[in-house]
Amino acid sequence: YFGPSDYRILNDVTEGFSRNVYLGWPPVIWVNKFLVMPIFNFLQNYISNYGVIILLLVLFMKLLLTPLTYSSYMGMAKMRLLKPELDAIKEKNGDNMTQAQQDQMKLYQQAGVNPFAGCIPLLLQFPILISIFYLFQYTIDLRQKPFLWAEDLSTYDSILNLPFSIPFYGSHISLFVLLMTASSIIYQWQNNQLSTVEGPMKSMGYITPVIFMFVLNSFSAGLSYYYFISNLITFAQQAIIKRFVDETKIKSILDENRKKHAAGTSKKSPFMAKLQDAMKASEAQRKAKK
Repeated sequence: YFGPSDYRILNDVTEGFSRNVYLGWPPVIWVNKFLVMPIFNFLQNYISNYGVIILLLVLFMKLLLTPLTYSSYMGMAKMRLLKPELDAIKEKNGDNMTQAQQDQMKLYQQAGVNPFAGCIPLLLQFPILISIFYLFQYTIDLRQKPFLWAEDLSTYDSILNLPFSIPFYGSHISLFVLLMTASSIIYQWQNNQLSTVEGPMKSMGYITPVIFMFVLNSFSAGLSYYYFISNLITFAQQAIIKRFVDETKIKSILDENRKKHAAGTSKKSPFMAKLQDAMKASEAQRKAKK
């Protein structure tokens, strides 16, 4: 075969030949084949500017993921309302981390709060972010397609060539990567105001964008542009959601859950029950070893 590595063309050559364009592993490849690529190809039929195509692709994906974003925000809002009580539990138990964790689990169960409710929706978005990484890395459609200062969206957008090479970074500066990194750090700062995460995990959120700045500096400008626009739309989503979230109402729901738990009429979460049992078993083993 002598021709372009175009997924649509390769798909018509013979069965399985399109695998020469690597789209990731399951479930990432499924997300690419049945969600991202059909939308991308549809937009190509009507729009010639690939910067606009990527912008519309981001908008569609963020709208699709709005329920998960809302669920994540609500989970963090509930955890933030419980933070004073969580801090009191830590202070009460001191260095006894096991007892502190058990008391925290009791609090979550009484208030009807899943401590992972803010994280799980975010994790479910990762297959889409990874699918975009593979699609923009291997698609031929972005080649020689300019947008703003980027002369070719399939490669990096160098705004300054350095007279030396920085290890793991390169000898150029990509503006889209810098914008992506700055917006990611701001996004993490905003999340830290909402979450109850403390210590090293809180700092890790700032380190990760810097690591990606080094990793993605020589990758497709279309990729870093997608991630940058995705961050901007996330800011807008959170601002809109915040306007419609009534923390007073959430607090009243948590108080009602406590009353139901005290009366024995609340629904028990199987996940929380198993988690609490596992912690009790761990504490029993620790005491048995003494």
